[in-house]
Amino acid sequence: MALFTPLSPQQINSTLPTLTTSEFITRQEADEAEKNNKGKYLIKGRSYTAPLGLTTMDDLKSGARGIDEWVQLDGGNAYVLTNYKWVTIDGSGAAQLQLDFDTYLLN
Repeated sequence: MALFTPLSPQQINSTLPTLTTSEFITRQEADEAEKNNKGKYLIKGRSYTAPLGLTTMDDLKSGARGIDEWVQLDGGNAYVLTNYKWVTIDGSGAAQLQLDFDTYLLN
């Protein structure tokens, strides 16, 4: 069970994309691609709660697998991370990683 270990937004944004096979894009990149007919949002507002891991990195790896599965199921190849948080689930400090994202198809 992972104990809550805070990571900065920079750490999440630099680490999570290395763990996914789907392409990580920013909201601005997605909006620009859509405006230029080079991509489109498939599903907005997906949420995935990663299974408990032993470490923060295990949580991120599980979260990355979840994102990749949803992107594939939605027929996409990219995602936009919109939010993340660790949700404390008991008094011992155990927490689950929750990732909010949009699935996207880049042309």
